[in-house]
Amino acid sequence: MCGRFAVTTDPKLLAEKIQAIDEATSAQKNGGGPNYNVAPTTTISAVVRRHTDPDDDPTRRVRLMRWGLVPPWVKAGPDGAPDGKGPLLINARAEKVTHSPAFRSSAKSKRCLVPMDGWYEWRRPLDSEGETSAGKKAPKTPFYMYAGDGELLFTAGLWSTWRPRELPSDAPPVLPLLSCTIITTDAAGPLAEIHDRMPLTISENDWDRWLDPDATIDEGLLRGHGDLDRIEIREVSTLVNNVRNNGPELIEPAEPHGRQATLL
Repeated sequence: MCGRFAVTTDPKLLAEKIQAIDEATSAQKNGGGPNYNVAPTTTISAVVRRHTDPDDDPTRRVRLMRWGLVPPWVKAGPDGAPDGKGPLLINARAEKVTHSPAFRSSAKSKRCLVPMDGWYEWRRPLDSEGETSAGKKAPKTPFYMYAGDGELLFTAGLWSTWRPRELPSDAPPVLPLLSCTIITTDAAGPLAEIHDRMPLTISENDWDRWLDPDATIDEGLLRGHGDLDRIEIREVSTLVNNVRNNGPELIEPAEPHGRQATLL
């Protein structure tokens, strides 16, 4: 799965880098900045391709979205926000996106890319034979998976627009909520030694094909591993275990065992 990641590129710079329209900067309330510990429900940047007019060519756009997809059919709560009783859909399995009720509508024409510097995963302790232990109480070791060339990784995602269907007449207006999920696939190569799942990465040459709102989903991309050859792994500090910790020290190589930093 992918439950935590790092992204340090400002949306405006991201848009310039990938030749996209920046629709995120003007929507930011507190300004963008590096986030080394992105957690579910955080507002993040996502890349889409959309039409300005029905007959024009779709263009890349950088938009802000909540991480944790909210399907359009979710009911509104008393406050007008989405009812939060259901599961937090931060990940979607590549094998199920085309037929899962929660994702199939988005898979048809609302596919996105979620840029990140890298993501975190936790490995269970190893036994005497070097295999991961099944013990659930033993502390897990955090690892950071990142692009060795220093560039961003672009992971496949799905997005949705949620609007409340019914609100009391005296309720304040509620803006549409854009939200997204990150698609995961079977881990491959050395990554499988850390966790059995990983984000589905999309190579630059395939970005527009993945994002095309007028084409059906490319099953080949769903079965691929994109930029697998660019990804490197390193053990990092247990500081990342606490979402309150957020700084470049989270992605630095871990201290020798027994000397790792203490959680806040």
